[in-house]
Amino acid sequence: MRFRRRPRLRRLPRPRTLRSRLTVGLVVLLAVSCAAVGLAAVVELNGFLTQRLDQQLSQVGTRFPESLEHKGKLPDDHDGDEHGDDRRQASGTFGARLLKGTVTNAAVVRPGGIENLIGRLSDRDRGQLARVATDGRGHTVDLSRPLNHYRVAAVRGIDGDVLVSGLPLEPVQAAVHRLELVAGIVFGLALAATGVVGALWVRWSLRPLSRVAATATRVSELPLASGEVALPPRAPESDPRGEVGRVAAAFNRMLGHVEDALTKRHASEERLRSFAADASHELRTPVASVRGHAELALLHPGPVPPQVTRALERIAAESSRMGEMVDDLLLLARLDAGRPLERRPVDLTHLVLDAVTDARATGPGHRWTLELPEEPVTVTGDTHRLHQVLANLLANARLHTPVGTKVTVSLDTDGTTATLAVHDDGPGVPEDVRPGVFERFTRAEHRRRTDAPGGGAGLGLAIVAAVVEAHSGSVGLESAPGDTTFTVRLPAATEAP
Repeated sequence: MRFRRRPRLRRLPRPRTLRSRLTVGLVVLLAVSCAAVGLAAVVELNGFLTQRLDQQLSQVGTRFPESLEHKGKLPDDHDGDEHGDDRRQASGTFGARLLKGTVTNAAVVRPGGIENLIGRLSDRDRGQLARVATDGRGHTVDLSRPLNHYRVAAVRGIDGDVLVSGLPLEPVQAAVHRLELVAGIVFGLALAATGVVGALWVRWSLRPLSRVAATATRVSELPLASGEVALPPRAPESDPRGEVGRVAAAFNRMLGHVEDALTKRHASEERLRSFAADASHELRTPVASVRGHAELALLHPGPVPPQVTRALERIAAESSRMGEMVDDLLLLARLDAGRPLERRPVDLTHLVLDAVTDARATGPGHRWTLELPEEPVTVTGDTHRLHQVLANLLANARLHTPVGTKVTVSLDTDGTTATLAVHDDGPGVPEDVRPGVFERFTRAEHRRRTDAPGGGAGLGLAIVAAVVEAHSGSVGLESAPGDTTFTVRLPAATEAP
């Protein structure tokens, strides 16, 4: 047995903006108020007209239904003993006589005379007339055509019969329907006008809030994370006693605090950058001096104890490592300061060939492969710095992967962007290190290669990111066990080197 799924009802879209919500809420409240007023007016008018009809019905009394039982000769303008007296009776007046629950006579006043209905009443009509309470009060019945809805009252006659008098409800219903139509048109126009005017009014009232949002959008588009930032003008403030005015004032105060914090941070970074540059520049000379003296001591022709020789070798090695670190720090300080690099066409394919050749000589235990396009790939930049980027990426793959790891260097271009990728099938970059892998002095607690001698200062990938950014490029990392790729994208050059 298959069960058919019930179709889902589509929900009406909810207004998303505050302006639309306020406008829709205003229109809905007005619609509810109009509906309540219209319903109350219709109910009150219907009750009032029905009460007036009951009063007219009491004035009619039982004269017309009593005349239906007369057997004598009626006035000259009527003939037949089955017709009642219609004098001073309004057109549409209904009369009926019931004896022991059975309708014995019924008629209605027409403009041309009295119309006998005794043979035209249906069983349903007779049953309704028989069920009318004989309390003399008005009751509504729904008779067959052409009578339709009537307001009737029943009383007991002298002969033990029941006399029913009635007046048509059509004038009351026509007046009520007329009111419903007029109220619907008027309320509809009022709702439409309120919707338009309310939308304009809400939009005018929320203009300061829109300006706050526009200012916040401009602030969100600023590079707040680096360099000196000039915040846009403050949002205009309105009446501080209103909610929108308080929001604008609080937002402007927040912008002031943010601007002060950014200014202080930028000044602190400038002092730190200046200190790093000055310290690196000043350390280059003493480090070179220490290294030179150590190498000079190793060249002494006389006998030197092995312990002293070992110490001098370590001094020379560490001073060399310190010199490289000082050079890296000085390079980063210069890049942070925004010093311009050399800008000329560079054959990136040639740089990749040289860098991989050097890496193959330094790390013969790794498997080095190349994937290069047929045509040379050219970018605009500094040859020495771009070579340093390649050397750092290949050194990172060599030092942080075990012997036997396959390292693939690929280069490609689409005419506007040159893409360089360094892929290895080593253990991958630890997950906790990946978010800050291009930050300075970032080192993994557990290196990818446990047998790598020594350890860098964590500046290699930071230099890669800084140099690539100085060339208007980007660098990214995708890493998983057995699949690690560093991708560098640089703008392609339009002219050959």
